[in-house]
Amino acid sequence: MATQETQVEAGIVEHLPNHSRSTIVSDELCRIMAILQESCPPDAIISFHFDGKLHVHIDIRNMEYITGVEAVLPKLGAGLFHDIRRGPTPHRPFHHRISALVER
Repeated sequence: MATQETQVEAGIVEHLPNHSRSTIVSDELCRIMAILQESCPPDAIISFHFDGKLHVHIDIRNMEYITGVEAVLPKLGAGLFHDIRRGPTPHRPFHHRISALVER
């Protein structure tokens, strides 16, 4: 104990290692989101979920945009999106949902 007290009295302080936070996953999701936002109507609601695979859900209010988004999705990001399908929109009764798997 005397050694620890002596070090404190002498002003010797050990610094914790600088741990920088990695944002690789967040950065990639932001990149994917930007690709989608450029190709979807401005009021589209884009969300992701992960269950071992990354899924994207695009909720669109106006039905006339659905076929256009479905047509463009496979071409975005050099085939980034596949298994494109329509489905229900939980808690959004006036929207239409397009879902796809994200190849990442």
